[in-house]
Amino acid sequence: MTFRRTILAFTFFLSLSCSSEAPQPSEFAEVSIPRPDGTSQPAFIITPDDYRPGSGEYPLLVSLHSWSFGYEQRQEELEHLAKWRGWIYLFPDFRGKNNRPEACGSELARQDILDAVEWAKQNYPVDASRIYLTGSSGGGHMSLVMAARHPEVWTAVSAWVPITDLAAWHGTHAETDYGAMLRQCTGGTPGSSPEVDAEYRDRSPLGFLSAAKGLPIDIAAGVRDGHEGSVPIRHSFLAFNELAEANGGEPVSEAEIVEISAGPKARLSNPREGDQVEDEAFDREIILRHTAGPARVTIFEGGHEGIASAQIDWLRRFPAN
Repeated sequence: MTFRRTILAFTFFLSLSCSSEAPQPSEFAEVSIPRPDGTSQPAFIITPDDYRPGSGEYPLLVSLHSWSFGYEQRQEELEHLAKWRGWIYLFPDFRGKNNRPEACGSELARQDILDAVEWAKQNYPVDASRIYLTGSSGGGHMSLVMAARHPEVWTAVSAWVPITDLAAWHGTHAETDYGAMLRQCTGGTPGSSPEVDAEYRDRSPLGFLSAAKGLPIDIAAGVRDGHEGSVPIRHSFLAFNELAEANGGEPVSEAEIVEISAGPKARLSNPREGDQVEDEAFDREIILRHTAGPARVTIFEGGHEGIASAQIDWLRRFPAN
């Protein structure tokens, strides 16, 4: 994160906030969240500077760690901006990094996130109408898994550079550490048995996202990802298209997907009117942007990354005032 980009992010959020005070550095408290089996899930939680029990309810931002990390991973700019906006920030562990069957979109990992939300609601004055979910890469994967499996929990979701089809991603990374981790989670290589194939399918959001019809979901990816990063942008398109079909909107065409996936500098030869936008929250060139009901997909000039200001900007819109 460059100094210029950090200044732009805070300038943008100053325009959205009535506060004239400069943001303060984030601090976090480690907590232990009970599981139904008697074990506990580590997590950390950050309360905003104006937090006072009994003074009202606060939006809750649930942020999910990426593929190879657990709750010890930090998302400092996102933490900072959420804290500044007056949101409670929760970072659960949900079985840690994805290298064992209990992790990687499993039922246990999904339950950990649900347990974390319920724990926060029981211990903090959470505004149940503003429970937000976000994550990048492996966190983007799990954000879409939770949107698909438990859409009723979330007010809005922001998923960045997400892995959406684990079997396809194994095909990309069969010879890398990511491929080995996938096999550790699922029990083998795609196609090796019906049981293994079911594991890949059940841990992927594709095939389940129609259940998130009507839920505001933003999907974003840098055009260079898959060329200079680990997740081809086709994953984002396929997830959006499933949502578009559920919401009665227009999908991204295969011709558009092929053209914009061609290389790290690819651009659309015939962009639609909606693709030609400027977005201050991104502070990047927008290459493609399509919407379908409350779902949106954005391809921007960038790589395998999340943009904290854009995550917050999407989520803060819901529920609409």
